[in-house]
Amino acid sequence: MTHAVSTAPKPRDAELLEACSAACGRLKQQVARVVVGQDAVVDALLVTLFARGHALLVGVPGLAKTLLVASIAKALNLTFGRVQFTPDLLPADITGTDVLNEVEVGGVVRREIRFMAGPIFKNLVLADEINRTPPKTQAALLQAMQERHVTVGGSTHALPSPFQVFATRNPIEQEGTYPLPEAQLDRFLLEVHVGYPSEAEEREIAWRTTSGAAAAIEPVLDLAELEELGALVPRIPVTDEAVALAVKLARATRPDVAEAPEEVRSYVRFGAGPRGSQALVLAAKARAAVRGEAAADVEDILALTLPALRHRLVLSYRAEADGVRDEDVITAVRRRFGGS
Repeated sequence: MTHAVSTAPKPRDAELLEACSAACGRLKQQVARVVVGQDAVVDALLVTLFARGHALLVGVPGLAKTLLVASIAKALNLTFGRVQFTPDLLPADITGTDVLNEVEVGGVVRREIRFMAGPIFKNLVLADEINRTPPKTQAALLQAMQERHVTVGGSTHALPSPFQVFATRNPIEQEGTYPLPEAQLDRFLLEVHVGYPSEAEEREIAWRTTSGAAAAIEPVLDLAELEELGALVPRIPVTDEAVALAVKLARATRPDVAEAPEEVRSYVRFGAGPRGSQALVLAAKARAAVRGEAAADVEDILALTLPALRHRLVLSYRAEADGVRDEDVITAVRRRFGGS
């Protein structure tokens, strides 16, 4: 049986594809005015944005993760909200809460309950150091990330469109941190690792940040254009081979599957679920759109295997004892199917 793997294209899709690629080029130029380097990270965040997903950024402090997300929001003319996660943060501090107000109408004072929206009611939300808050507060994001609305006091409130969460996690400070629940990790389309800049880039950072001059970012898209380009991504064609490879890669992360490599059998407790293959295909379509390519193929799947699957693995204690990382496991899985 033949299955349709993308929705039917529309007459303007070729034009929109060209516009998407051009807009991404302009956006990179604007972000580069304030953020030095990190080209691969910017590319991954663009894939996440146009796929309408959420991203988890992992890196040590001081690598401009917050500045990068804020710069992208400015370049896309999106409303931007930042939540600094701390151990005493409450769910209401994120979603908002009902407050009792007194309103005078015709000389009569009446009391009414009004919803005061929290910082999550923005187009692009930065959840800074998300692993510093307890699971109960982390879970406040779960419904929002999956369903694009929140429920407070029995009432449901829709979040703006688009709504996307870019969360940061500090990998080196363990005291006072909480592990992210697997169900929440699974909601992130990509896990993007932010590395140190090169020596030349760090020299440029030192010059820029101490000069006293601040570069301004100009918007490259309005909200309507961004929504139209985001709607294009699901319609991008994808080859049958690419979809088959995405499924094989996700399944090979499960230790009880025959195709799983030895690294998976030895070090993985639980592998990626069906969301893993879905994320791979959707991210591959977004990558094709960002690059101006008419279809997603095997190369797109292989390029995104690590960021799309690494956070969906639950490694065993043996992996920690042997110093095996999720990156090592995914590399073995990708090699199993011809990737490097």
